[in-house]
Amino acid sequence: MPDQDARPDHNEDKAGDDSNRGEQKSDNDKNGGQDKSNDKSNGEKKGPGKKPLIILAIVVVLLILGGLIWWFATRNQVSTDDAYTDGDAVTIAPKVSGYVVVMNLGDNKFVHKGDLLIKIDPRDYQAQLDQANAQLGLAKAQLNAAQVQLDIARVQYPAQLTQAKAQEQSAQASLAQTRAAYERQRAVDVRATSQQNIDTATAQQKSALANVAQAQAQVKTASLVPQQISQAQATVEERRQQVEQAEAQVEAAALNLSYTELRAPADGWVTKRNVQYGTFLQAGTSIFSLVTTTVWVTANFKESQLERMRPGDSVDVSVDAYPDLKLHGHVDSIQLGSGSRFSAFPAENATGNFVKIVQRVPVKILIDSGMQPDLPLPLGLSVVPKVMLK
Repeated sequence: MPDQDARPDHNEDKAGDDSNRGEQKSDNDKNGGQDKSNDKSNGEKKGPGKKPLIILAIVVVLLILGGLIWWFATRNQVSTDDAYTDGDAVTIAPKVSGYVVVMNLGDNKFVHKGDLLIKIDPRDYQAQLDQANAQLGLAKAQLNAAQVQLDIARVQYPAQLTQAKAQEQSAQASLAQTRAAYERQRAVDVRATSQQNIDTATAQQKSALANVAQAQAQVKTASLVPQQISQAQATVEERRQQVEQAEAQVEAAALNLSYTELRAPADGWVTKRNVQYGTFLQAGTSIFSLVTTTVWVTANFKESQLERMRPGDSVDVSVDAYPDLKLHGHVDSIQLGSGSRFSAFPAENATGNFVKIVQRVPVKILIDSGMQPDLPLPLGLSVVPKVMLK
């Protein structure tokens, strides 16, 4: 009996548990339905709308318009950052040696054309000039003497020829006289003359013959009048050449004396100075450089940028050192050869493997306006030129 009473109780508990589980499941189903409805409502709030897409489209359109405007504005322009300021840097070196006795220059000092910068001790070169002037005076005196001898020769030698011819005629006359006397002594009877008279006539004839031969020789010697005058003229010409040589020596000495003063060849700034007062300078040794006031821009453009570039194209130049400085100029010339072609060791493209490299060509750009006196523009500054193509 107790067992039977317990079984109904157990069944009742089981039925109660099943009813509770059913109620919980129905509650969970209700809660699940509410959660799904909540997730659906949340999903509809987080989805993308039309407004962001419209903003993105506007941005894209603006970028495209900006790109087109930039392309139209720059399609006739080429620029490069491989450019720098350039100019004339004159290397100054003395042409004579000596000690510096005057120095009127300093580092980065501006000088004008013709200003005395350095003076070398001139006493040695002044002595050389005085010696050359003395040699010139001596050569001129010798030339004057030779000229006088030429004038004398033009009169003397023709006169000597005339005198020799007269002496020859006199000898011929004496010879004829002595010959006639000799013939008379030979023609008369031996009893009408003496042997002494015959010997005397014979001796006089021989003496006359010798005088005629001597006179003829003098005539031959004196007849060389043109040659003797030419010899005198040659002496004059020799003395004249000696005078010209002495004048050249005087000029050389004067030049060496003038070289003791080093003057500025142009307006510019003194740079790289390595000379002091009292320094002994060797001829040909660089002592400083002079940067002139003429400045231009050397721009190395790519070969693909030269298709439409021509001399005369206007250029705008910006300087990295002075961002607010705007220079304006024009293309002066385009070098007829790339930079690698004129390098110290040009490339040998005919050997080994070849790799094509875009070459750069130097372009000279002259500055027309925009320079400011208070802003120095040293050589070698980085610039960016912008060429306006036609």
